[in-house]
Amino acid sequence: MSTEVKIPALGESISSGVLSSWKVAEGTYVEIDQPIYELETDKITQEGLAEVSGVISFLAKEGDEVEIGATIASIDESVASPAPANNEQKEDAETDSDQLVAENEEVTSTTEDTTVVVNEEEGENNGLPKDDIPLSPAVRKILAETKLDPASISGTGKDGRITKADVLNAQKASPESTQEVQAEAKPTPSPIPSDSDNRSTRRPLSPIRRKIASRLVEAQQTAAILSTFNEVDLSEIMALRKRHQDSFVKQNGVKLGFMSFFVKGVVHALRAVPQINSRMEGNELVENHYFDIGVAVGTEKGLVVPVIRDCDQLGFAEIEQSIVDYAKKARSGGITLQDMQGGCFTITNGGIYGSLLSTPIINPPQSGILGMHSIQERPVAVNGEVVIRPMMYTALSYDHRVVDGKQAVTFLVKLKEAMEDPARLALGI
Repeated sequence: MSTEVKIPALGESISSGVLSSWKVAEGTYVEIDQPIYELETDKITQEGLAEVSGVISFLAKEGDEVEIGATIASIDESVASPAPANNEQKEDAETDSDQLVAENEEVTSTTEDTTVVVNEEEGENNGLPKDDIPLSPAVRKILAETKLDPASISGTGKDGRITKADVLNAQKASPESTQEVQAEAKPTPSPIPSDSDNRSTRRPLSPIRRKIASRLVEAQQTAAILSTFNEVDLSEIMALRKRHQDSFVKQNGVKLGFMSFFVKGVVHALRAVPQINSRMEGNELVENHYFDIGVAVGTEKGLVVPVIRDCDQLGFAEIEQSIVDYAKKARSGGITLQDMQGGCFTITNGGIYGSLLSTPIINPPQSGILGMHSIQERPVAVNGEVVIRPMMYTALSYDHRVVDGKQAVTFLVKLKEAMEDPARLALGI
């Protein structure tokens, strides 16, 4: 009896995916619930598990685009699970293997003087007549190019074997070949390089990359995107982290990073400017009264934005743990569609890649996205004195149809105040 392996439904908006890899080999025995394939869609990468145990036969190959519900393999349940070898069999196998190795070593040592070894450039002819001397692939290639007669070349290799150097020397000494080389050396028009010259590689876009491209173009075409900037002095946050990092890690098992401060700071600023926590639907404006914040995570396959739910109700440790968990899931391909749905605002940190300043693109249908950047020590004026402080540029890109310039600037000012005086986050002021 065979059971079909079908692509399951993954969400209303997902109709197909690319079979990115098989996690088992064709014809092998698989156990129930064992991961057997990886499917990449335009939103997520999903592992498929075996529903039964048996021998698997593939009906689709890696790289195929398959529809939801399509059969990609079958599992033969009638085949019994291979029995593990017992200790006695293992010992016998090890003994046979040791004996075989010993016999091979003995044979090698007794035939060492009579074995013919052919090298790429030089080799032994084992006393064969010159006309019967085998030529190495490298020598045959040069002879074909130079059109030299091997019988006219004196070999300097062992037992008169013709080497690559012999052919090259004969080529230099031959007037005929020199004329041919000079004729070939005349300048000729360079051909236009093509893909077959290994100068470039073509490959189809992955579903995730196609979706990213589509969403970015959609955002640019449907929203009136504008960006505004500010800078933040992170001295207080850095001092706070330094004072309490050890205790925080000991108590919570996760480090206190900058992102949790910015998530809480964004919640603080969204409360002050609720217009940014809104989205446009047709001729209506929908204002959110919750704070589900998306945090962009870079992976090898592209950028994904898992959402941390109800950030206004979470503590710093819970936010940091959520970020760590999502980052692991995203990079291992375990992120789900539910993990990325329903966010009302997004934070992206280009600073981890060294970005000093950027204009991030909003994530539709959201109306705002915050860009974090590199922390750099810069001279700033404080109370009439020039001091060196760890500074970060922040960028807010927003949908100008929903958010006015004054509201955007106010948002960044509120965020700046909270970052430079973290006590505001605890006091809610």
